[in-house]
Amino acid sequence: MEVAGDSANVAPSAWDRYRELRDFDESKSGVKGLSDSGLAKIPRIFVRPDEEIARDGSKTGAAGLQVPIIDLKGLAVNRPGTVAQVLEAAREVGFFQVLNHGVPESILEGAFAAARAFHELPKEAKAGYYDREGNRRVRFSCNFDLYKSRHAHWRDSLFCLMEPPPLDPEELPLVCRPAYLVNMDCAKGHALLYHYYPACPEPNLTLGTPKHSDPDFLTILLQDDIGGLQVYYQDQWVDVPPVAGALVVNIGDLLQLMSNDIFKSVEHRVLSKDVGPRLSIACFFTLYEDPTSKIYGPIEELVSEDRPALYRKITLGEFMTHYYSKGLDGRSSLAPFKLPC
Repeated sequence: MEVAGDSANVAPSAWDRYRELRDFDESKSGVKGLSDSGLAKIPRIFVRPDEEIARDGSKTGAAGLQVPIIDLKGLAVNRPGTVAQVLEAAREVGFFQVLNHGVPESILEGAFAAARAFHELPKEAKAGYYDREGNRRVRFSCNFDLYKSRHAHWRDSLFCLMEPPPLDPEELPLVCRPAYLVNMDCAKGHALLYHYYPACPEPNLTLGTPKHSDPDFLTILLQDDIGGLQVYYQDQWVDVPPVAGALVVNIGDLLQLMSNDIFKSVEHRVLSKDVGPRLSIACFFTLYEDPTSKIYGPIEELVSEDRPALYRKITLGEFMTHYYSKGLDGRSSLAPFKLPC
């Protein structure tokens, strides 16, 4: 049986959306499997509604708006000035790119090589890591919210929960076990997402990743040179163009909550492209395995009579349960936790 084939010409009354989603999911081959089949049209489950595409058309092409690029070598000669640049970017845009960050180019290249090596393994080799229930610390999937979103997205992902507790390297796919990954010294509590966006035959009809904000404290992203990442800023979608050697940094929802809205966790998305594959690797800083023992709320020093607390105190488990239950639906993950004005 052909899995998730082209259904663009199927009459609405004859189309069983759930069955097509299920067949695609059960194939365990992801979007790359579709791309490898040589299809000329994307399956109907990936097609965005016409009204959504039309609405986006009026929010693109912003001239003159740019995501800040900060050179961290300035820390050595003018630390206060460089820190001020970071603070301004976190307050105003919520996104910025950093150069001269100290991560060797060989590490960045090795990370891309590992990402490509896994996603381009034979289907049978990847299927053993396929998991939609979230029961594995290392899992492969296509769209964690496949059955919740209005349409599927042209993206495969390998999720690796690195710590806490430290991940046993034997749990990683063999092609993802170089020393640079096993010995990464990140802040306690982080996960890696290896995203793979194959070339799309109809990029104008779907997205790689829909608009969303990140459910963490901070995200550091390595993107390749294909582009497609956009941030929603001043009511427009603004490109985050690839810069050689740069890392992209963005504020997460939990840091916005703790800063009492001083720092901004902004919506962003990834466009589909007719070239590819596009590769990106995101490092999310949050305590995935410690959801109930710690309470988070606005930092006391940032709350005053003139600026009262904007959010109630929450546990990470409460926040993540809400985030995963709604999926990437374009709605703010922080809204339910806001205090009445």
